[in-house]
Amino acid sequence: MCDARVTEAVKQRMLEQGASARRAPISAPTAALHAPPSRIVDLTHTLHADFPTYDDAPGYSDIQLCSVEQNGFNLKNVSFSEHTGTHMDAPLHYTDDGASVDEIPVEQLICPLAIVDIRSKSAENADAALTPDDLKAWIAAHGDIPDGACVALYSGWDALVDTPKFRNADSNGAQHYPGFHGEAAQMLLEETGAIGLAVDTLSLDIGASTDFAAHTVWLPSGRWGLECVANLGELPPKGATILVGAPKHQGGTGGPCRLFGLV
Repeated sequence: MCDARVTEAVKQRMLEQGASARRAPISAPTAALHAPPSRIVDLTHTLHADFPTYDDAPGYSDIQLCSVEQNGFNLKNVSFSEHTGTHMDAPLHYTDDGASVDEIPVEQLICPLAIVDIRSKSAENADAALTPDDLKAWIAAHGDIPDGACVALYSGWDALVDTPKFRNADSNGAQHYPGFHGEAAQMLLEETGAIGLAVDTLSLDIGASTDFAAHTVWLPSGRWGLECVANLGELPPKGATILVGAPKHQGGTGGPCRLFGLV
């Protein structure tokens, strides 16, 4: 894209059009659902070089390759870990014969959202886990978890994303934040038709986990997970739809996503 001929052509076109050239109006998006949502919530954190990662290694970088001043247009080369920022864990992340991110059927990426609020637990204990009892309480209050749902853990941890508390590592390097208990993942697998898990923390499992039971139970079953989800508190416990803008690179074990909550 930065070929000298392209650069010259762009510059020449800009000169011919002049600074006062008219801009086409930006069209409103077409409703993707039969009943247009009354509200759309961005469930995605902005990815940047200092975004916290599970292993505390840099997960994102970019290099400016072309600029308007020098080339007539801006262009960057971007490098990132598949598992950084608001991102998906594909089944392949935890099993060699699982679906890669590009193989997940598109019809599984628009689904009912069931949000389980464990803020009171996580406020008292950073290692709080979403348990089968939490799921049973949600079902008692809101009815069955819909088939094809994404079940989201809402701990309020997203508010800490730009602080050291998001990783919440102790002096030994162990992290402390909420996640799914393995038994809760097993219950959802056996007793519901849910296809996705989501957390507002860095991992489907609690930060201090050493066996990664939620990952191990959930992903090899052909289901997916979302980590570092933002703004779950702006949606109702039941009744919203999540639209997962998953990446589609061949053989991917996951990747940064743009998530939308539709109400």
